[in-house]
Amino acid sequence: WLKSVAAGSRRAAAPPPPAASALEAGAMGKAGQAKHVFRSFGKTKVRKSAATEKQAPKPAKLKKGLAPGSVLILLAGRFRGKRVVFLKQLPSGLLLVTGPYAVNGVPIRRVNQRYCIATSAQVDAKGAASAAQKIDDAFFAREKKKDKKAKGGSMFAEEAAKTGPSDERKATQKTVDESLAKALSADQKGYLKARFSLGAKMYPHEMKF
Repeated sequence: WLKSVAAGSRRAAAPPPPAASALEAGAMGKAGQAKHVFRSFGKTKVRKSAATEKQAPKPAKLKKGLAPGSVLILLAGRFRGKRVVFLKQLPSGLLLVTGPYAVNGVPIRRVNQRYCIATSAQVDAKGAASAAQKIDDAFFAREKKKDKKAKGGSMFAEEAAKTGPSDERKATQKTVDESLAKALSADQKGYLKARFSLGAKMYPHEMKF
């Protein structure tokens, strides 16, 4: 009996276990919940390795058989179904093509080679390609429009005036068209004017372009 009383007094006198700090309690979380993560936001920046840094996209490789003067068929966009003449590949990887505008109404524009079909037809585009050497992606950049505020206390702002192609772009188009149209025969002009379309029992995978 005395032994049991002595053991009970020892148990009562034992110090209680240290209470968990608020940080540890928050880190452990409650049952069935995710643990809290405490992060410190300092002024020091973590340096990323060269592998994790975003690399600039490389321009796509040119399709096999494409050369200045190749005739392409556009598959998407405003001029889908039209035939155009390939001039060169731009630094962005897009293709620079023209109708020419004087023949079928397609101006100088950029197209993705995914959305065009390369044909076996070729035209003499040496003069047009040399005239288009100065054309790059900045040639197609649009001017930033300034927002016009309403005047006279009206609720609506003034409508922005419609801007067409610049004089430089018109002059470049004319130069390229003239040099390209001189090298085109009557049959080639008729071929570029014709719109591509599929009829009944015409299967693209069985056709030779």
